[in-house]
Amino acid sequence: MTERYVLDLQEVDETQVAVVGGKGAHLGGLSRIEGVRVPAGFCVTTDAFRRIMAEAPSLDDRLDQLSRLNPDDREAIRTLSAQIRRTVEGIAVPDDLTAAITRALARLGEQAAYAVRSSATAEDLPTASFAGQQDTYLNVVGPTAILQHVSRCWASLFTERAVTYRQRNGIDHRTVHMAVVVQRMVFPHASGILFTADPVTGNRKVATVDAGFGLGEALVSGLVNPDVFKVRHGEVVAKAIAAKQRAVHALPTGGTQEVAIDSRRQEQPALTDAQVVRLVQLGRRIEAHFGRPQDIEWCLVDDGFQIVQSRPITTLFPIPETGDQENHVYVSVGHQQMMTDPMKPLGLSMWQLTAMVPMHAAGGRLFVDVTRRLAAPASRAGLLDVMGRGDPLVRDALETVLDRDDFVPSLPDAGPGGPPTGGASATIETDPAIVTELIERSQVSIAALERDIRTKTGPALFEFLLEAFAEHKRVLSDPLSMQAIMAGMEATWWLNDTLQEWLGEKNAADTLTLSAPDNVTSEMGLALLDVADVIRPHSEVVAFLQGVEDEGFLDELAKLAGGTEARDAMEAYLDRYGMRCVGEIDITRPRWRERPTTLVPVLLDNVRNFEPGAAERRFEQGRQKAQQKEQDVLSRLRALPDGDRKAGEAKRMIDRVRTFIGYREYPKYAIVSRYFVYKQALLEEAERLVQAGVLPQKEDIFYLTFQELHDVARSNQADDRLIQQRKDAFRSYHALTPPRVLTSDGEAVTGAYRREDVPAGALIGLPVSAGTIEGRARVILDIAEADLEAGDILVTTFTDPSWSPLFVAVAGLVTEVGGLMTHGAVIAREYGLPAVVGVERATRLIRDGQRIRVHGTDGYVEILP
Repeated sequence: MTERYVLDLQEVDETQVAVVGGKGAHLGGLSRIEGVRVPAGFCVTTDAFRRIMAEAPSLDDRLDQLSRLNPDDREAIRTLSAQIRRTVEGIAVPDDLTAAITRALARLGEQAAYAVRSSATAEDLPTASFAGQQDTYLNVVGPTAILQHVSRCWASLFTERAVTYRQRNGIDHRTVHMAVVVQRMVFPHASGILFTADPVTGNRKVATVDAGFGLGEALVSGLVNPDVFKVRHGEVVAKAIAAKQRAVHALPTGGTQEVAIDSRRQEQPALTDAQVVRLVQLGRRIEAHFGRPQDIEWCLVDDGFQIVQSRPITTLFPIPETGDQENHVYVSVGHQQMMTDPMKPLGLSMWQLTAMVPMHAAGGRLFVDVTRRLAAPASRAGLLDVMGRGDPLVRDALETVLDRDDFVPSLPDAGPGGPPTGGASATIETDPAIVTELIERSQVSIAALERDIRTKTGPALFEFLLEAFAEHKRVLSDPLSMQAIMAGMEATWWLNDTLQEWLGEKNAADTLTLSAPDNVTSEMGLALLDVADVIRPHSEVVAFLQGVEDEGFLDELAKLAGGTEARDAMEAYLDRYGMRCVGEIDITRPRWRERPTTLVPVLLDNVRNFEPGAAERRFEQGRQKAQQKEQDVLSRLRALPDGDRKAGEAKRMIDRVRTFIGYREYPKYAIVSRYFVYKQALLEEAERLVQAGVLPQKEDIFYLTFQELHDVARSNQADDRLIQQRKDAFRSYHALTPPRVLTSDGEAVTGAYRREDVPAGALIGLPVSAGTIEGRARVILDIAEADLEAGDILVTTFTDPSWSPLFVAVAGLVTEVGGLMTHGAVIAREYGLPAVVGVERATRLIRDGQRIRVHGTDGYVEILP
């Protein structure tokens, strides 16, 4: 009975995380790989930990208290976790448990030195590494000291750091248990860390070795800078040898101490190139065994390597699966669609089924494979041009990959390069009736979808939806619609390029497009100002809205004075725009119609910050500014040599841009309108599956692909385990930063702005809406948290159309993601807000409340003292 408290390392493998924790399970797995040496040792199992916890009944109440604390209440967490640690360390280890540990020590050598290492059950997992959350003790000598350090390891499950980490990651303290690994100490000549993929770039073909003299503690604790070697295809391709002034050595009596390194040895490499290559070969064997890139701790003892730890590298962005060995270059869809958050499986598969080009999923994001287009000279030039106009960082990243001569194959132009990147650019007349007709076509198609989907349920619904997706793609690829979009964009580019050449004026189109007609997204922002006008006179309604938390609040409004009008105004707004939400390309995201409370803070800001009639005034002011700009530009052009011809051309382009640029926003509105119809039908289907006991809750369908959900509807059977795995994976994807460009080697290529014309210390981005503005930065990551004053500058990761209602209330815009023609840029120009997009890490480099100056004409942001 007692033996289950102790298991030899040789007896365990990576399937036994619940018994010996993540570290123990990995070490057991490692010890089974041919050619890999692991120091001998044993695991004190989680059964022993549970036995200890049961010895102190008071711990139960304290764990309850702990789980109720706010993760930000550091003082309370510090106090309570310290009490729990003291209690655990004070529990006397029962005799049978002591006997099991001393027997294991006797087998390995009682007076030898040992490392005593924590091994929690929620540690070194593929989705959360918990690295450094628990404690390790080195060079512990003698059974009494070892038992004492085992107790300390148990207690270290409740360090302040570990407790906070679990709370932030939504992990219940009771579900995590602590095992302890006791291993023979090795006294290495050198030690360090091997990453089997480059931890900075993500490149899976490049291994990185950090090495120093003595025990690895010196590197891990940051006491010394390591030597760094990079290895590719079995050879050292780069190395930096550091001056290693100190090392950590073991003391004969137990414990460790820092020692100075002889000045003649400081500059010597800790490993030879041949040793580095041999170590990386071992690493590749370990990586193959675990099936993913590893972060490995190693020791060099008498010219042989011993492995003391291996865990997955959790920060790497996954690579799309292709099933071939070819090189691929992928461009992020999220950076073009203004949505870099992870998407749930249903959202990913619905976007894939309705998109115009094949898309590959990885890390909860979508990517387009552009390898073939990059391979042929003509399609390459077109692709780089379109990408560069949209987001210069993507273009720069693609050029970085192309500069490596051997990565992208060269193909002749006639190869299947896909459609020309410019789309249908045959000219169409500058006729507003074209836009009217396109909008009508779209409305007719959506009305037919709403009518025909009503009667469909079960497998028949899925068959119907597959036909609806074909219609969806037909509407999207309507040649006239493509021509109208391109006409607006090309006219913008022509005006910006030509007026800079003729008049020396930057971004003239920004003013010329103010208050352009038929822009459904900018109308949405103004329409919410009109709703605020209805609500403002009714103080009871305003007071009620300030306390609203329940989504059913619209029905409550009717009981208040003026409430019926307020409700009708909001209902009308939701009828027209309720299908929108943040991250709307993911069908699983809650829409405003489903969660109208999202709009309440913005609505209240409008009530507070604006006078009645603001929407109409804003639109009219913009229209007049655009008109004045047009007259100004044309009169200056007429004064130039050949001025009448130049003015005539510019006038034709101004008319063209004002006719078509507003329509640029309509296709997305139509897509999202269709999405909401699909979603409502699928949620009704989910309700049927819940009633039939097939699924525990409706939202579970979001974690299945469309095809998998179709199978569930046919078979009335769902795989609960798969759904749970998908939920865990989705949670883990939030921690990953999606790259703009990703290669099949796993390299994340970010791109850079290559510009000299920017003051030192300024944050560089892309100028998308002219003008300069100073004000208070409001760093807002969630539209429902918005609390704006007049003159504030909105700083956020990305904006999609759902953010437009905020644009009417701010004076400027800064985003991390975006390009010249993405929604935020178009709407910023419509409203005349100076804007800079594509500013890397803006939400981290700019603090909420700081004063900043946004240079919308030149594309940079200054943080003011």
